[in-house]
Amino acid sequence: MSSYRNHPINDYASVVDPDTQFIDVRQPTEVVDGSMPTASNIPLDQLADRLAELDPTQRTVVLCRSGGRSAQAAHFLAGAGFVDVVNLTGGILEFSEGAQR
Repeated sequence: MSSYRNHPINDYASVVDPDTQFIDVRQPTEVVDGSMPTASNIPLDQLADRLAELDPTQRTVVLCRSGGRSAQAAHFLAGAGFVDVVNLTGGILEFSEGAQR
């Protein structure tokens, strides 16, 4: 079984490049308040049904509000055979706090 790795959200730029599938797994009502540049919204509860939209051979980076749902998404993706999965720890909350410092 594949695994995923955790990475701090405030250093997201070192794991996201133009070929990365960058996924925000929050609900659309949460994303309207802001997300990360280039992140696509696929809510956690839709991820299983939308796997065909993703390439399991490309790096997939996931984020959420605080890191809990993205960890669930990362675990699911790794179990589905995705080869390079990164969970951004701390979520958008930690990123927003870091941006205000």
